[in-house]
Amino acid sequence: MDLHGEYRVPAPAQQVWAALNDPEVLQACIPGCKRLEKTSETTFASVVISKVGPISATFNGTVTLSDLDPPRGYTISGDGQGGAAGFARMIAHVKLVEDGGDTLLRYDAKVDVGGKLAAVGSRLVQTVANKNVEDFFGAFAQRLGGTGLHEPVEVPAAVPGAAPAQAPVPGTGLPRWLLVVAAVAAAVLVFLFLRR
Repeated sequence: MDLHGEYRVPAPAQQVWAALNDPEVLQACIPGCKRLEKTSETTFASVVISKVGPISATFNGTVTLSDLDPPRGYTISGDGQGGAAGFARMIAHVKLVEDGGDTLLRYDAKVDVGGKLAAVGSRLVQTVANKNVEDFFGAFAQRLGGTGLHEPVEVPAAVPGAAPAQAPVPGTGLPRWLLVVAAVAAAVLVFLFLRR
């Protein structure tokens, strides 16, 4: 399944980047996260309790950051094992774009689940995953002084006689914090899909 979104964070990109790489901030924002520990400069170990429909499980996972481009973005990948409940894998591209004094955090993620999770149905899993991602980014934006509400990208009005305007597409080098959030949302999207 594919997940995409954008949040406006009322802070400069460098501050957002630092928060996305802070295990304490990430753990506080990830739904169901019981432990998030930095094991190297680019990896994290996590424990997340998740629930999808009738399936509830504790997921142990690893999140890895790559394609680092501070403070503009990164790629975050993760996987989690939930025993009999199944597994989840995620890769996300996070991009931070400065907009005045704010930062637009854009993400584009792909998630795969297997085992009992896959048997629950992709529609339910996608609904839970979307909610967990929204909860994470909302909590993250609030922590940095934002409203925690998703803000859609504005598309400029068409100019008569000009080619139609196209909405911005999230980049492939997404920001590290979003990747850590996506990594934690990867491990936690892997885990976040299962939480509620």
